[in-house]
Amino acid sequence: MSPEPAHTQETARHRLSPARMLDVDPLLDDPRTRIVVCCGSGGVGKTTTAAALGLRAAERGRKVVVLTIDPARRLAQSMGIDSLDNTPRRVKGVDGDGELHAMMLDMKRTFDEVVEAHADPERASAILANPFYQSLSAGFAGTQEYMAMEKLGQLRARDEWDLIVVDTPPSRSALDFLDAPKRLGSFLDGRLIRLLTAPAKLGGRAGMKFLNVGMSMMTGTLGKLLGGQLLKDVQTFVAAMDTTFGGFRTRADATYKLLQAPGTAFLVVAAPERDALREAAYFVERLAAEDMPLAGLVLNRVHGSGAARLSAERALTAAENLVEPRIVDQDGGKAGLRNSPDTYGSSESPASEPAESDASGPTGSDPSATNSPGPDDEDQGVDRVTAGLLRLHAERMQLLSREQRTRDRFTALHPEVAVAEVGALPGDVHDLAGLRDIGDRLAANRPELPETRG
Repeated sequence: MSPEPAHTQETARHRLSPARMLDVDPLLDDPRTRIVVCCGSGGVGKTTTAAALGLRAAERGRKVVVLTIDPARRLAQSMGIDSLDNTPRRVKGVDGDGELHAMMLDMKRTFDEVVEAHADPERASAILANPFYQSLSAGFAGTQEYMAMEKLGQLRARDEWDLIVVDTPPSRSALDFLDAPKRLGSFLDGRLIRLLTAPAKLGGRAGMKFLNVGMSMMTGTLGKLLGGQLLKDVQTFVAAMDTTFGGFRTRADATYKLLQAPGTAFLVVAAPERDALREAAYFVERLAAEDMPLAGLVLNRVHGSGAARLSAERALTAAENLVEPRIVDQDGGKAGLRNSPDTYGSSESPASEPAESDASGPTGSDPSATNSPGPDDEDQGVDRVTAGLLRLHAERMQLLSREQRTRDRFTALHPEVAVAEVGALPGDVHDLAGLRDIGDRLAANRPELPETRG
């Protein structure tokens, strides 16, 4: 086989042209960059990427806060923090002149803060104690995404940090992060809510008449569907929240515009897998449709090989030759036994004759020689191990080929998107050094593992 295909395969992992390589350092260093949003489907490393970017920006002199959404406990510990909550906490051990703060979104507490900030104390207490509100704030569809946007708006309004890095929620779809604020705003400003608040707005006899005549059928039907107590809780909640509904829509619109502003940069995070990159492609298209600034794609968990010149086909062929040798590869004595005319006609095996005449053989006077492996046994053991390693290498090369085809499809569809690759690590990130290493790989586009660096 000519060396050309092997050389092509070795360089296939680095086909991305320099014009499409994502360089994160200029992005992080630019004082005009105030918000970096890491988005993508679940399980692709958004949280770790956000933390690594925050640490790198802090060590390059910026005052950074990382807003994470339900991070793994090991990530909090990697920052030297026992636990994260709704309050930014300073991360120790950061090199350089900058600062790194980290926090975890508490969805219910953020909702409570919104109520307390936009309602008088008496009304806020009534809302917080309402059973329907407690269910809404803890698990209503889209609430986590909306509250992530609320918290982002709060952090930006404080102007305490010059860079906010956001890890978006692990939604079923990456698009939920953009859609949730409008969905929740539409719910709180929707027709059902307006109907439920109408009696309170009318007041007096007119309100009672409207309630008794205009809503009796609707409330009766809802009462059967939802239960009388739940309907009462909803109506009480709506009446108490009436003065704050407009604020939800206003803040959602303001945060949406903030995401469209030039100081915001979106980084789509994905793995080199078909479903993850399909989701990434949808998000890239949606960001373009919404005029939101896309900085590029971070491709996590990219696999590499230190022996890329050896193709999968050649490795499998070599493994087969080691484990299943041809007759021409075997010793001549074995071939002679197969061709002997006396092998099946004699009562004595030809193989026994040399043993009887050779006292130093395995049947001779040295009993311990019967358990000693011969040179052939040792060679066969080495061959089996070598064949196993060759098969593992073939599997790795096949994986690399699949990842490359998947990346090529994405880049063909979106050639304008800059890409940075991060290699698949042998274990979890558990300290600042691990986050720092990921930041280095992102900045230098070095996806390879440390042991394969030249």
